[in-house]
Amino acid sequence: MLVLSRRSQESVVVGGADGFDRLLKITVLSIQNGRVKLGFELDPSIPVFREEIWETVRTAQGLIGPPASPGT
Repeated sequence: MLVLSRRSQESVVVGGADGFDRLLKITVLSIQNGRVKLGFELDPSIPVFREEIWETVRTAQGLIGPPASPGT
């Protein structure tokens, strides 16, 4: 797991295969009362789920178990 520290209004960018095409930008929008609000910018064709919804979808599709590791 990669762990990064960011302040409010700071971002993290995840690049594509060549490292320069931006796939995902995550921005810390606010930090209040121990809660962090994040903003995500990405291509609309890429689905985004809360983890518990993603697990439900995977189970329903018969994809039970952890996702494959890169390179496997």
